Amino acid sequence: MTTPQQLPAIRLKSDRAPGHPWVWSAQVHKPEARLPPGSVVEVQDAKGRFVGRGFWNGHARIALRLLSADPAETIDAGWIARRIGRAVQLRRELLQLDRASDAWRVVHSEGDGLSGLVVDRYADILVVEYFAAGMWKFREAIHDALQAHFPGARLYWFAESHVQKQESFDCRSAEVPAAVEVHEHGLRFHAAPGCGHKTGFFADQRDNRRRFAELARDRRVLDLCCNAGGFAVHAMAAGARSATGVDMDAGILGIARANADANGVAVDFQQADIFDWVRAAAARGETYDAVVLDPAKLTRDRNKVFDALKKYFAMNRMALDVIPRGGLLLTCSCTGLVSEADFLEMLRRVALNAGREIQILDVRGAGADHPVRADVPESRYLKALFCRVD
Repeated sequence: MTTPQQLPAIRLKSDRAPGHPWVWSAQVHKPEARLPPGSVVEVQDAKGRFVGRGFWNGHARIALRLLSADPAETIDAGWIARRIGRAVQLRRELLQLDRASDAWRVVHSEGDGLSGLVVDRYADILVVEYFAAGMWKFREAIHDALQAHFPGARLYWFAESHVQKQESFDCRSAEVPAAVEVHEHGLRFHAAPGCGHKTGFFADQRDNRRRFAELARDRRVLDLCCNAGGFAVHAMAAGARSATGVDMDAGILGIARANADANGVAVDFQQADIFDWVRAAAARGETYDAVVLDPAKLTRDRNKVFDALKKYFAMNRMALDVIPRGGLLLTCSCTGLVSEADFLEMLRRVALNAGREIQILDVRGAGADHPVRADVPESRYLKALFCRVD
């Protein structure tokens, strides 16, 4: 890599530091010479003073991804290796995640100072997801560093098509690895990287699954948008009276049934649209005294956040129709563009509309292996509200 003295300079339009590692194209002066997407550059303010170093991409909405404000740091393979080492050390030494699971997030993009890179561990498989052309350029250093911390691990890497288009890079992934069994708080689950639904297993809900299971003992559980059945399986293993899971996707329900079988628990998984299913259940007079509502991300478009909130309102309002007095509701949103404040306000309006009292017992997010930088609130994407309904 080039030394800091040789880096091309990108100048901001403001003489103030951005206050966020993402700098939009409208906030910078475009360089006269064309720089390849993902180039490492020095960032200067409007007066020419040093701000930091990061990735430049003139084709992307996020024109600059600031990586370091330390003038002594060089963004090279060694820097990448040190940052990955710091991320692994956090999870293994401070958080001691290996005690709870062999499925956890190794690198959480901005949360670990590695903007544009996410790495998830599933037993001996490391899934590397690229969001930035700059990180893709460092792929060999990234893979080498990961292999050093996880000797013998199989690597699978990818970037979603819309990311490749926006960031102008071509990510040709490795061969899809065979499915693997992972473990979480003593239970067994199926993970299949590269086979849709991310892996069929979402590690970000690990601690929320266990907490819900503790609250759901001796209760009838309904897991809506159940995906691979993690909440229902945990609940039954912890002593729930019964559990039903509903999802539209027949393929993921096959994985959910395998997860229930692997743990020796009985869960009734049904393929259906949740709106149709709940309306029919309510018409039959059925109730469930512990309900999970965990839909997939509803939008990536800031202009459609209001529409997403309307859908969250509809889903949560509908769920109340099958929750008796004193029942529990765990309602979740993984739509990063929907703020925690907006999600809480949505639930307030649901309670008002339904004429029900909703007590919020706990507000949680993803596990500690998804750290959030104080200046990047967007990375706190998961909201999980544990509620009691009267």
